[in-house]
Amino acid sequence: MNVNQFPDRIIEIDQEHYLYFGGTAYLGLPANKDFQELVIKNIRNWGTTYGSSRSANIKLTAYENGEAFLARHIKAESAVTVSSGMLAGKLVIAQLNTDTDCFFYFTDIHPAIKTNSLPLFLNDDINPRLLNPKPERITILADGVPSFQTKAIDLSVLAKIPAHKEITLLVDESHSFGILGTNGCGIYSEINLPLKRKIMVSSLGKAFGLNGGVIASDALFINQIKNLETFVSAAGMNPAFVQTIADASELYKIQHKKLLENLNYIDQKLIKNDTIKFDKSYPLIYLKDDNMIEILKANKIIIASFKYQENSNNLNRIVITANHLHEDLDKLVNILNEYNSNTK
Repeated sequence: MNVNQFPDRIIEIDQEHYLYFGGTAYLGLPANKDFQELVIKNIRNWGTTYGSSRSANIKLTAYENGEAFLARHIKAESAVTVSSGMLAGKLVIAQLNTDTDCFFYFTDIHPAIKTNSLPLFLNDDINPRLLNPKPERITILADGVPSFQTKAIDLSVLAKIPAHKEITLLVDESHSFGILGTNGCGIYSEINLPLKRKIMVSSLGKAFGLNGGVIASDALFINQIKNLETFVSAAGMNPAFVQTIADASELYKIQHKKLLENLNYIDQKLIKNDTIKFDKSYPLIYLKDDNMIEILKANKIIIASFKYQENSNNLNRIVITANHLHEDLDKLVNILNEYNSNTK
């Protein structure tokens, strides 16, 4: 289905209007007029792009401003922006490859942080290699909220790994940053485990509404990233966008509050059952029945439905944003509740 404008809460398809519950603009920022004005103001000051290396002799204060805000917001010692969330993940993996003996992954991690690695679990139990007596430098790879889930990942199993295994944890927060935590700070600051280091990467093109990515960790690691050949050779994130991140700090709070209010509104009205996966702290509703896609479409509602990875099941999810109105949510919930009542 092709559309000719940004798909916010309403989209037009074949000259008909539909409610839209898809995408990843969780805070509703791409269509937010105040946010757009900040972007336009910063484009006028910083231009449409800046193709120079971040290591060049001319340093743009936009990067300092935006990255300082991100570090404070994430509650990390340091943060750096790059041109995409995918590049953020690949840069971190490249650096970790230099001092990791073995990588382990939680199920269904995003391709941005995939590398040659072993499963964290074997036969529903922790991988025996993690419990053996051999001292090793290991890196654990995880998504902040795994695919098909509506809660932050449970990392408590890492506490079972003995102390002679030096643990680095890399978490992709592309679908938790801006959503979970205080004012949408993500889960990084809440991770309190016996780790050598924790690292967060995230796309900024989802909740934060701007093309780019962020890496957050301790200052030593972020400096290592800045010295990587790939980082030095690449142009940075659009400086107008990085400055907008700093300028929009209050808007992020406002939109995050609206999102949580919408989720609480749904939670009060939605009839819960096994065919629908929903949690009032998270803006995705997963549908197990593919028939619901056509039922919703017949009622002028479009949701996200696609095959996320090869050989996987279709990802059928309803995406709630800060921009949805109560009347939109009422229509959606009424259809879901009617379906639930008819399938008991």
